[in-house]
Order: sequence, then C-alpha cells, then structure tokens
Amino acid sequence: MEQVIEQFKERILAAAANKQPLRIRGGGTKDWYGQTPVGELLDTRAYSGVVAYDPTELVITVRSGTPLAEVEAILAEQNQMLAFEPPHFGPGATIGGMVASGLSGPGRVAVGATRDFVLGVVLMDGKGESLHFGGQVMKNVAGYDVSRMLAGSLGTLGLLLEVSVKVLPKPYAQTSLRLEMDEKDAIRRLNEWGGQPLPISASAWCDGALMLRLSGAKAALAAAQQTIGGAEVDGDDFWIAMREQSNEFFTQSDVLWRLSVPSTTAPIALNGQQLIEWGGAQRWLRTTESAETIRAAAALAGGHATLFRGGDKEVGVFHPLPPALGRIHQNMKNNFDPDGIFNPGRMYAQY
Repeated sequence: MEQVIEQFKERILAAAANKQPLRIRGGGTKDWYGQTPVGELLDTRAYSGVVAYDPTELVITVRSGTPLAEVEAILAEQNQMLAFEPPHFGPGATIGGMVASGLSGPGRVAVGATRDFVLGVVLMDGKGESLHFGGQVMKNVAGYDVSRMLAGSLGTLGLLLEVSVKVLPKPYAQTSLRLEMDEKDAIRRLNEWGGQPLPISASAWCDGALMLRLSGAKAALAAAQQTIGGAEVDGDDFWIAMREQSNEFFTQSDVLWRLSVPSTTAPIALNGQQLIEWGGAQRWLRTTESAETIRAAAALAGGHATLFRGGDKEVGVFHPLPPALGRIHQNMKNNFDPDGIFNPGRMYAQY
C-alpha cells in the first residue's frame, strides 16, 4: 500500500504545481450530490482494506477505498453495525465516500450522524503530506475537530486515506409500527415520544401514514408498542428503501429538496409532497417551488434547505453561508489545500 500512497502524493504534487484540479472519487455512487464535479479523476479504490478491527473496542479502522458493503459484512460477522445506517446509493460505495458525503440513514434520529462516529482520520493535504487527526478512542484535543469536520466536506479539504469509525452492537430485536395520522399529528406525536424513554430508532411520515421502528430488548419493544399503539408490520424492506431512497416517494420525481429544521416545526406550507424523517427534523420535499421560496421557508423555521438531487444547480446546491461561516470555510480550505486542487467548487463555487 505504500506504493499507492506514493502514487497519490505524486499526483497531488503535480496537480498543485500545474494548478490542475483533482476530482477525488471512490465508487462514484454519489457523483450527483453537491455541485457538478470537475477536474482530473483521482480514484481511491486502489487504497483498500481493513487496517485494524477489535470488536471488543467497538472501533474499525479502514482505508478510504474499501467498499462499504465489505465493511458492513465484516461487522455483521461480529453482530455489529454502522448504527447511523449510511446510504450506499449503489454497489460501489466506499468508506471514503461515506465520510466525504456525510450522509446518514434512518438510524440517525436515535444514535447520531456520520460525523458523530468518525473517531480519527489520516488525510493527505495539498502539499502531499499525510496528517493524522483523532484516534481510535472518543477523545479530541482543543481546537478544530478535524476528523468529524471532514464528514460532509465532499473531498474539498484533502484526500482521505484512512478512517477510524465507532461501531455498535446490533439490537436484540426490532419491530415496525404503522399508524394512520395527518402531518400535524405526526409531528406532535413524534416530539412527545421523543421526550419519553421509548426505543424508537427510526421514523417516517408520508401520505397520511407514520412508520416507526423500535429497536432493543423484546420486553422494551412490547411495552413501547402498548404505549404507542399502531399496527405491527414487516418493515425491514421499508427501512432499507428509506436508506437507499428507492421507495416510491423518492423515485417519482427528478428534483428532491432536503430541509433541516427544528423537530417541532409545524407543517411547512410549500406546494408539493413531503416526507418527514428523524422525528420531524428532516423534511424531504418534491416541489416546483423556486429555490428562493424553499430556502426562505426553511430559514423562517430556523433551518436550511439543500437541493439534494436534480434541479438547476446554478441556484446553489447548499444553503448560502453567512459571511462569518464562509470565512471559516475559506480559511480551512486555504490551510489544507492552498492551491485549490481538491474537488474545487463541489460545495460552494468560491471554496
């Protein structure tokens, strides 16, 4: 693997010298996410494999080009999992792409996001230097938490080489419930249940029906079902489809917005259809409304809106940053990538 590292370094130094952008990519299953990729392809898949895994420590360290499915299979042998349920969006998904995209699945509402599970990374910067951040334990020094900051950075800060990720045991039991209710009642009930010790590990409301997943000990699931009510259903395929966005709601339209708002936010009055996840905090929206209208509604609720898939990327995929936060982004980019070669403009045109 040292030869692969040296090849990466040579590519980066040559790109920096020639001011030639590099398009960092693993399996390419999330090429559509973010602004349009540009630059010469730098494929990470040659740098693959597990570096260290001790199931008793609940940490796995892998190289960035390792297939996500391969890591999940290794964890499953020990009855463990990536509890934040990262979406694959295709068979070629890699661990590096998982971190770079920062996307989390249905389990995020109960356990946290991808960034919360990233313990340490090895990053090659724009000078070809391998930098180590974090470690294999839940500790960090004062200052920027670079390891977690890389989650969702879309490869704009450097070439991710290795990642240490916290894993969790699989739940003893799971069941899914279906309840008929409107959007307003669903938001209210989700927030009420969120304040109680209930083993809700996923939620999704759409078209007058609320789906819940309960995870934990069988006795806890039975007690929770008595409190919540609803009809017990086989939800395994449903939650996989939610993670991979392969169900009818996500496949009916080429344009999809993601609104991140406080979970208690009342129904947002925008034309189109909505699907509500994460206890009310994530609202998926299919609509023909303008970007300005959608973002104004999200901002009014105290949140932000992302053009997640499709649409006119000229409006900007990600919600515009306040000036102060924009300067922080620019400073971080300058520090790690002084020549601006890594995935330029993938998040914001100026970074």
